[in-house]
Amino acid sequence: MPKANDSTAQDFLQQVSASLEQKNLVKLLLGKYRGNDKELQRLTMRPITLRNETALSCVYTYKTSTITKNFAPAEALVLIAELLQNDFKSAHLHTDTVETQLNISKKGKASISSHKAQQSAPSSQQHNREKKRYVDIKRPFLTALGVTDQQQQLIPSMSRKWKQINKFIEVFSQALDSSPAPKDTALQVVDFGSGKGYLTFAIHDYLRHSLSNPCLVTGVELRQELADLCNNTAKKLEQTGLEFVCGDVKTHAPSHTDVMIALHACDTATDYAINYGIQAGASIIMCSPCCHKQIRPQMQSPALFKPMLQYGVHLGQEAEMVTDSLRALLLEAYGYSTKVFEFISLEHTNKNKMILAVKRTTPVDNSVVLQQIAAIKEFYGISEHCLESLLAQ
Repeated sequence: MPKANDSTAQDFLQQVSASLEQKNLVKLLLGKYRGNDKELQRLTMRPITLRNETALSCVYTYKTSTITKNFAPAEALVLIAELLQNDFKSAHLHTDTVETQLNISKKGKASISSHKAQQSAPSSQQHNREKKRYVDIKRPFLTALGVTDQQQQLIPSMSRKWKQINKFIEVFSQALDSSPAPKDTALQVVDFGSGKGYLTFAIHDYLRHSLSNPCLVTGVELRQELADLCNNTAKKLEQTGLEFVCGDVKTHAPSHTDVMIALHACDTATDYAINYGIQAGASIIMCSPCCHKQIRPQMQSPALFKPMLQYGVHLGQEAEMVTDSLRALLLEAYGYSTKVFEFISLEHTNKNKMILAVKRTTPVDNSVVLQQIAAIKEFYGISEHCLESLLAQ
């Protein structure tokens, strides 16, 4: 393993030390892991205050888990030096005023670059005192999209959208940590029904800015005018690796996809999107279903349920539950670990359910799940589920 022992790497370590002394460190991200632990992917360090003393909280991100350890500043500096010498080939230092990137080549040659920090928020050292935000309110794309004003303050009418953006990136971040998505090559992300691009810009910004990951993010939108608007905004912001195209899940078929997103795809469009993600071998599938028209007319509820289901709202809720349960189970059958949960509070939107699927790294026996799917269909008299039909083709 090449050693990062030249003066450039030492200069970087001195900057880290200075940021700790001056108490302006925001975070330090170590990436491009090349050590012996095949599960470890990255290490993120942030300053905290424990028992009135400054410490560094170090989050070790593995393929399927995270581990947090706290170190005194002196211990942390020794650890960072060892890790850069032996295991990690990239480091990104964020302070209040400057962002500094260290890269170590395969031959052990270190190069360093710095630029003015794109935010000026002070570092927080209060352990678990402030709500964690995955998106910095001062990011330029938020102003360009009308979420914040020219002073980078939240526009009151966009508070719900701001909360949705943060929750979406929080869910994505946790899924990414546990997924087999590639860490050394550009992550391919497709967002179907991208609309005005709020979440598309957010996931691109999170990958590029917060994680320093290469990526190619594509927003797919049926309305040409919105695709053009978002492309113009991305061009003005000089967002490399972000594009928008006119189309839908039935017409747009890139050669490879790591992350498939389809929020509020109506009725069977959600099934087409999930099928696309499975066929593309996506490591992460994120769907927020909308409308459930296909299953409802097929359902033959047992006599015991009919007094409850004479009310249309209850019948609709049952059809929604059955439809999305079958979708989640089909994802399980095709090699994904799946969750169905409330995405954000009902006070922000009534379309708040998310189906999140992360591809398993090892195959499992799906016979039991397939039997469960068949039993549910038989119980309700369902002859066809769109996603099941698509997967069978």
